[in-house]
Amino acid sequence: MFKPAELFDLRQTEHAALFEGCDFAWEALKRLKEYIRTHLRPGLHNRCQGVAYIGDNVFIGEGTVIEDGVMIKGPAIIGRNCEIRHNAYIREHVIIGDHCVLGNSSEVKHSLLFNRANAPHFNYIGDSILGFKAHLGAGVKISNVKLLPGNVQMEVEGRLVDTGLRKFGALVGDQTDVGCNAVLNPGTILGRGCVVYPSVNWRGILPANMIVKNKAAQEVVMRRAV
Repeated sequence: MFKPAELFDLRQTEHAALFEGCDFAWEALKRLKEYIRTHLRPGLHNRCQGVAYIGDNVFIGEGTVIEDGVMIKGPAIIGRNCEIRHNAYIREHVIIGDHCVLGNSSEVKHSLLFNRANAPHFNYIGDSILGFKAHLGAGVKISNVKLLPGNVQMEVEGRLVDTGLRKFGALVGDQTDVGCNAVLNPGTILGRGCVVYPSVNWRGILPANMIVKNKAAQEVVMRRAV
């Protein structure tokens, strides 16, 4: 489940060329900066609701709405019919597909979102790829830097593989849902159709169509009279 086509429907992005020749899907992140440099044709075809900052080297497709307080620092390619909501922050080397939602106080950098991906509330997405219809619940954070020195390494068929990436957040497969306030640690890979319960702290690889449940113990006590 490391190959691009095992995680993502490559028909659901206009940028499938980014993955050509990739043995591992994360290799696309190494190419992202150069790909945007050679393919970006700046142009703003959106409409704004309020006042937004849109920097140089930005393309925004038709039907996309940019709400008040948004900041977009290029280079960035944003597709058609997206909602970029109040106070969202897009910074450097981002590709967002069609019909995506980036919500209030959500931040994305050096990442690719396939069509209809959603990060609608207080999310952080760094050095990551979100698949078709992938959804992050409110407050989900994708951590993209290890606390210890060195590149992120992945275990592939029982051996460690150096990704070559010091910053590598997560690959979130098509139609995977991540619950509110969950944290995805560096080098996370979630297969297609997975569910991660709210407040889970997840690290590592999750095969397709699996559920991660949080069974943290809770205690119920009688409320004392005031």
